[in-house]
Amino acid sequence: MGEVLAVIPARSGSKSVKDKNIRLIDGKPMLAYSIEHALQAKCIDRVIVSTDSEEYAAIAREYGAETPFIRPAEYATDTALDIDVFEHALSYLEKEEGYVPELVVQLRPTYPIRRIEDIEKMVAYMNTHPDVDSMRCIAPAKEIAYKMWHQDEEGMLTPIMTDIPECYNMPRQQLPKVYYQNACIDVVRAAVITKEHSMSGKKIAGYEMQDNFDIDTEEEFLKAEEYLKISHGNKTFVFDIDGVVAKIQKDLDYALSEPNERMIRIVNRLYDYGNKIVLFTARGYVTGKDWSKITESQMQKWGVKYHELKFGKPNADYYVDDKMLSLERLYDLFD
Repeated sequence: MGEVLAVIPARSGSKSVKDKNIRLIDGKPMLAYSIEHALQAKCIDRVIVSTDSEEYAAIAREYGAETPFIRPAEYATDTALDIDVFEHALSYLEKEEGYVPELVVQLRPTYPIRRIEDIEKMVAYMNTHPDVDSMRCIAPAKEIAYKMWHQDEEGMLTPIMTDIPECYNMPRQQLPKVYYQNACIDVVRAAVITKEHSMSGKKIAGYEMQDNFDIDTEEEFLKAEEYLKISHGNKTFVFDIDGVVAKIQKDLDYALSEPNERMIRIVNRLYDYGNKIVLFTARGYVTGKDWSKITESQMQKWGVKYHELKFGKPNADYYVDDKMLSLERLYDLFD
């Protein structure tokens, strides 16, 4: 297997979030996270940051990356393309060092949250599929391209997708699944960049991901920071069972309760991060009926991971908690 080079492009001068590539997020410059991801991936042999800023370069070196050059200003504008940045990096390394990698992994610094195993799986795929030019991360599209349109100057519409007749009139369930590239990880053969002058080539494989933490706005920055703090563990989460872990059972016959599988996945993920999970329920608080054995059995059957299960809660019309994390916020962060 040839050398695998990770390149992290980190130009200065972001307009959407000022200096976002070096802005502190949960105590570290955002750039540092991508460097750490690359260094932790056993498949990567070398980690380089391509930046136009001496300040950014110093931060990159502090966290273990190489900065063999400062990127020329013409490759650090708002309109500069990835191909310009990567051709410059590979050309410099070959000319100055005689270094020519087999694969190049692009890790954008705007992704402070990645799974190392995703990097390793993508590189492994490229090593075992020599006929593939590149592999990029994709995620299921929330908006369906088959229901999208172009509009001309006179206001007339033309469908974007034309491979299925009148696809825009079909139920979305009957339409092909569509993906978008989420830009978290790209792996491309160096020869595709230097000889074909392309960041993807002609044969492109997809690697599906669910999470998407690309930061381009202040809201996305705050969301990613909240996720990072939670993912470090050592927090205590208290979950009501009915209406959260379990679907609402209106007649109060809790033996018939059904799991909220979406939330259970999140609870288990929080548990796996090293957080303390406390479940509570007011089952039987008013009627006096003991639901403990049934509840414990349900949690086991549903595969809920937790540390404590507490029974009893004051009956009220409203519950107020100054540290409340809403269900929708948890879904947004972890599902």
